[in-house]
Amino acid sequence: MPLSYAALTPDVVLDACDSAGFRADGRLLPLNSYENRVYQVWLEDGGSVVLKFYRPGRWSARQIAEEHAFAKELAEHEIPVVAPSFTGEHAGFSFAVYPRRGGRSPELEDRKTLEWIGRFIGRIHAVGAARAFQSRESLNAKSFGHEPRSWLLAHRFIPADLLNAWKAVTEQALAAVARCYERAGELRSIRLHGDCHAGNILWTESGPHFVDLDDARMGPALQDLWMLLSGDRRAMTRQLSDLLAGYEDFMPFERSELPLLEALRTLRLIHYSAWLARRWNDPAFPAAFPGSARSATGRTGSSICASRSPRWTRNRSACDQSLLHEHAQRIRPVLAEGGALGVAAAAVQRARRRLMNPGLEAHQRQAFARRLVLDAT
Repeated sequence: MPLSYAALTPDVVLDACDSAGFRADGRLLPLNSYENRVYQVWLEDGGSVVLKFYRPGRWSARQIAEEHAFAKELAEHEIPVVAPSFTGEHAGFSFAVYPRRGGRSPELEDRKTLEWIGRFIGRIHAVGAARAFQSRESLNAKSFGHEPRSWLLAHRFIPADLLNAWKAVTEQALAAVARCYERAGELRSIRLHGDCHAGNILWTESGPHFVDLDDARMGPALQDLWMLLSGDRRAMTRQLSDLLAGYEDFMPFERSELPLLEALRTLRLIHYSAWLARRWNDPAFPAAFPGSARSATGRTGSSICASRSPRWTRNRSACDQSLLHEHAQRIRPVLAEGGALGVAAAAVQRARRRLMNPGLEAHQRQAFARRLVLDAT
């Protein structure tokens, strides 16, 4: 059976952090991410880091290595991209540790902000154009249009009463995409951020920094620009002009790519539909996208203090404050005996550090106490 996120319990997250040389104090917070699992983990030295666990089977080790190498290459050129501090594997999961970087969403209505962002995207593309990815995918009509459409049809995700209409509309859409590519002519394909929308740009007083190169791939430069545009044609024309005012300080932009703007948007919509369908067995997806009938199963993701591991979810009330005293009473002899109940001494010491940490919330301290009791009995 393939590895799934059901095996990614809080202990696995914290152990991975420790294995990377960052001593976790027991606190962790799931961050917003659907494709991967991302956690902020607090450290004993008072700081915190961000751990990203890659979805099993999505990328090969070589593809992940190319993503990280690209991020580090950009950082070496003093481009504000958050690059990993550590990469490795733990419990079968590929993961990376990143420094925590705060920020807010950029104000895309501000023309100077767009120009500032454009300058950094231009710098990213100047580095990205220097060489090609060897293992990562390319963005084109086949990978983002025809393949996901075929997958949706083959797996019968389109409701029967909409099937004929959906097939006709997507055929027309992909035919229009093909005409856009014909108008654009021969395209230059470069290494891209790949998913450069406002949610992956964090803004501070010193300007933007870019996060999440998980979708880095080869493709046309316009892919990293069009998702920052919104509104009617006039508004998008002005926004693109502002972006290019900064972009072209560092990288020439081929105007021949402009016919691809709506084509790239269309391909993303088709690809996005298949992405949701492919991930529907992940409990996080029905919970996050309740518009589908399949979410009526009532499955939800786990909370911070109860993992998806069956023996934790067996009794979700373990997170109730009323049980904290009971767990404390049961765990005291385990800690006192240093593992006499069968718990390894190292695990006991780790639990001691986590349970005694004054920064822990009561429900977090309780969760670790319960886990140690379960391991000891």
